[in-house]
Amino acid sequence: MSESLATVSYVGATILFILSLGGLSNPESSRRGNLYGIIGMAIAVVATVFGPRVSGGLPFIIVAMAIGGSIGLYAARKVQMTQMPELVALMHSLVGFAACTVGYATYIDTSIQFNGAEKSIHELEIYVGVLIGAITFSGSVIAFGKLSGKVSGKPLLLPGRHWINLAGLLIVIWFGGSFMHAEAGSGTFALVVMTMIALAFGVHMVMAIGGADMPVVVSMLNSYSGWAAAATGFMLSNDLLIVTGALVGSSGAILSYIMCRAMNRNFISVIAGGFGTGGGTVAAAGEQPAGEVSPISAVETAELLRESKSVIIVPGYGMAVAQAQHTVYEITRHLREKGVTVRFGIHPVAGRMPGHMNVLLAEAKVPYDIVMEMDEINDDFPATDVAMVIGANDIVNPAAQDDPNSPIAGMPVLEVWKAKTSIVMKRSMASGYAGVDNPLFYKENNRMLFGDAKKMLDEVLTALKM
Repeated sequence: MSESLATVSYVGATILFILSLGGLSNPESSRRGNLYGIIGMAIAVVATVFGPRVSGGLPFIIVAMAIGGSIGLYAARKVQMTQMPELVALMHSLVGFAACTVGYATYIDTSIQFNGAEKSIHELEIYVGVLIGAITFSGSVIAFGKLSGKVSGKPLLLPGRHWINLAGLLIVIWFGGSFMHAEAGSGTFALVVMTMIALAFGVHMVMAIGGADMPVVVSMLNSYSGWAAAATGFMLSNDLLIVTGALVGSSGAILSYIMCRAMNRNFISVIAGGFGTGGGTVAAAGEQPAGEVSPISAVETAELLRESKSVIIVPGYGMAVAQAQHTVYEITRHLREKGVTVRFGIHPVAGRMPGHMNVLLAEAKVPYDIVMEMDEINDDFPATDVAMVIGANDIVNPAAQDDPNSPIAGMPVLEVWKAKTSIVMKRSMASGYAGVDNPLFYKENNRMLFGDAKKMLDEVLTALKM
């Protein structure tokens, strides 16, 4: 493939990636957006493998692609929807690892020699690329561990942690100067030291972030992986990789900002860490809000739903864990056939990653037009007969508005308690992922439906059909 044809292919792939991002912004066009991304990536891979810069080693490339493609296909078929957050984090770690390996390979490659300003720029690209890649790799591995439950969601707050981070930054800068002034190939020691510090910083940074901030961490690492890819593009002089990385990095940064706004948090406070224990503990007796819990049965829940004119369903991570989205759809379909208005209220940070609930509901064939964002539906709760909360906690916590001393004070939440009746489905009285108790459970118009979400919803569906 000629240089000009490869360039045209890169331009076409870039356009398709931009169209893909545009399509993914709306559930109705998301399938088209995914298709654009698939075609764009296929064009990019073909143009790179058969481009003028690859002069040999094609059999090795094909074998590597076959192995990687097989692993990806296996993961796509076997990984459950509830495991998507940790899978995304794991994929981010691979991007960071690739940036590190490309950086080291580029540095030890003596086939191309640079002099003067070109040498300085090239070495700066390598140093920054490896730095971002190492942070992304180790941070994403820890995020994978936290999201999968292999690592505790409780924040690890070391004494003087900010001073530790500052010291690490100064050492990285100092070794950066040493690396830039080293003779060709003799800066390996500085590069290795920086890599070790970057890996440690990635671990320390994510370990210090509490469970409640993990959705922001996922989008933040998405941004990091994009910048790591862009840095790799600079090292390889690959324009498409630079553009693609910048698209991913900037979109991830914007998403992180949106997520922080949805939690009434700023990005610096998230990085500083410490919010959310992830313990899912029951609050101490002396700390529980005044009032008593009012339990309800599946049959009584079905009766309330049957007599309602308007129902809003608020899904949370509990729905994902129980894989109850298909039963939720069947209940929704049955109620709509009976003339009941059913809609879904989605909080931006519901679940363990951005868009988690939207993906689950789309998988269950829930119509896009009844899935509403928090800002679109919050004002409708006072005119709603039943607000049904399925496995959500922190995103429906009235303490965010009523208690200025609450850790989530000021966080925008779905105001389900304003409905005529709210029903919260939970396994127990344990607090949510943020480890904050919820006064909603004790309100007079609230009912608690205890049990596994899938099992209880199946019972509700059976009772509705009687």
